[in-house]
Amino acid sequence: MDARKDYLALLGARVRFLRELRGLPQMDLSYRAGLSKNYVSELELGKRNPTALTLLALARILRVRPSDLLPLPEKGEPVKRD
Repeated sequence: MDARKDYLALLGARVRFLRELRGLPQMDLSYRAGLSKNYVSELELGKRNPTALTLLALARILRVRPSDLLPLPEKGEPVKRD
């Protein structure tokens, strides 16, 4: 498995879980974060690698710490850049 893709999929799943927990439709989250609905959809599907500023905006809207959005890699398996 590709560790980078797995990591982005986990990040996207966390964003989606928290968004749904807050009762926010994708459109509302995207509007409040200044992102397109398509971007949020692709982020939740693990197809986007958000910037730190995007993560900060999402965390603020979802009322969590930015670190709550970031899954930790498995022990001994660092996330590699392409």
